[in-house]
Amino acid sequence: MNFRFNANSANWRLLPNLWDAVAFPLIICLIAMIAVGFHQTLLPIDSLKTQAISLDPTYLPEYAMRTTLRMLVAMLASLLFSLIYGTLAAKSRRAEKVLVPILDILQSVPVLGYISFTVTFFIALFPGRVLGVELAAIFALFTSQAWNMTFSFYQSMRTVPRDLIEVSRGFHLTAWQRFWKLDAPFAVPGLIWNMMMSMSGGWFFIVASEAITVGNNTFTLPGVGGYLAQAILSKNIHAVGWVLLTMSIVILAYDQLLFRPLVAWADKFRMENTRSDKAPTSWLLDLLRQTRLIHQILTPLGLLFSTIARIPLRLPKLKAAPPEKVRNNISRTGDIIWGTFVILLTLYVAYRVISYAQSGVSLDEVGHVLLLGLITLLRVAVLILISSLIWVPLGVMIGLRPALAGKIQPIAQFLAAFPANLLFPVFVIAIVHFHLNPDIWLSPLIVLGTQWYILFNVVAGASAFPNDYREAAANFHIRGWQWWRKVMLPGIFPYYITGAITASGGAWNSSIVSEFVQWGDTQVTAHGLGAYIAKTTAAGDFPKIILGVAVMSLFVTLFNRLLWRPLYAYAESRFRAD
Repeated sequence: MNFRFNANSANWRLLPNLWDAVAFPLIICLIAMIAVGFHQTLLPIDSLKTQAISLDPTYLPEYAMRTTLRMLVAMLASLLFSLIYGTLAAKSRRAEKVLVPILDILQSVPVLGYISFTVTFFIALFPGRVLGVELAAIFALFTSQAWNMTFSFYQSMRTVPRDLIEVSRGFHLTAWQRFWKLDAPFAVPGLIWNMMMSMSGGWFFIVASEAITVGNNTFTLPGVGGYLAQAILSKNIHAVGWVLLTMSIVILAYDQLLFRPLVAWADKFRMENTRSDKAPTSWLLDLLRQTRLIHQILTPLGLLFSTIARIPLRLPKLKAAPPEKVRNNISRTGDIIWGTFVILLTLYVAYRVISYAQSGVSLDEVGHVLLLGLITLLRVAVLILISSLIWVPLGVMIGLRPALAGKIQPIAQFLAAFPANLLFPVFVIAIVHFHLNPDIWLSPLIVLGTQWYILFNVVAGASAFPNDYREAAANFHIRGWQWWRKVMLPGIFPYYITGAITASGGAWNSSIVSEFVQWGDTQVTAHGLGAYIAKTTAAGDFPKIILGVAVMSLFVTLFNRLLWRPLYAYAESRFRAD
């Protein structure tokens, strides 16, 4: 009798309930979208020419599905890259010396710079198939998402509180266990907010990734970006309006179905001894928690991941450890050998780049491009300063109020995802009609790719700020400017630096689409390095493309090395939450 009762109870737990009936269609739609998208990638590449982009708005749902799928695949690739790359850079002193500068350079290389060289590679990898162009578009979106997420994860790994590190050592956790039990959970809140920013940043470059023009070759993929590119060439203002409406729906959908549940789930990883009265909520997360069958299916997966995280993996140790003096000498020798190898490799790469670029550029051209880089640098520096003055106070206000953050989150995501291309008609018409100076009036377009990195990282820092620290400040009656200087600014400073680093890279990238704008046959150009790269990419002039990309990488790397990295080291040493 008892056995029968237990069996009936087990069967009852496996029966779906009303909430399963609501959740299952969402899962089935996701699976169907993946299946349809994968089938489309196997079509012949000639289908991109025979199936031209139609400006009929009835095609927009299908285009939106294709674009969303590309961005989700790029997001998963970016997440995997961030976990591996950020961990190596944070945990290995020698790897950090190479990986962080490489990350600075990768961030500085514009999306168009990647497209110019990756399209040919991926098409050759999958000849005659749409999959090659699809992978080139996904890789372009990856480059607009991964660096921001990697910087965030690296920053979090470097600022784990020392007392928690000591606790992990007291429990004799291995590096593998500490990663899953301490490092990754500590980094989750900031990483999720940067995932939102990265997803929105992908929308900013959606036209460049789906409407690819390199020399005489043009590949336009079915998607929102391809639709928008066609609308701009056709000067169809109604089609631009339909794109804006579609983007709003898609952004609201992935806010409600992806990021809002992640933010609510990540709230349990906040580092604090007391809990705020108002925690972020998500109707989808509540729905999944109330399901019966889906919950039973997901529970074994959770147990599997938990078991894997507890595996005591250790690196093999030497049987007889050498004396400390010998270990120090070996370490110094290893540093010298590693540094020499890195320098030689850098010189070789620089030699190859210069040798190739010399075939199509002169010294006068190099001087001209350096001057254009200084002009763009001035724009970027001014816009970073303005963005910081505006969004740091607002980001703190939003981050400290979970209820307000829940309301602002979809609005901020939409504004961050707003492509500069949608404003081309307004700016081109206004500049031409009123005879305005493009060097000044095209600059605001760069802000669309700059300010949101700062806002989202400051919100992440304020959201992760321990509630017990706030209560202590309130008990000591710390208010006004003293509260900002002694409490909040030190608490969010590492997050702000991460946002500022990625903001500067985003601004350099957005200069490519902001300094050279087009509406139909009308073109407006500002002086700057971004316009130079945009023009040479459209012309397929590879030596000049390499020159422009190399100069942009040089400026961004020097800017990071001379300004942001010293501030980053200062934040890491002075403003840890210990």
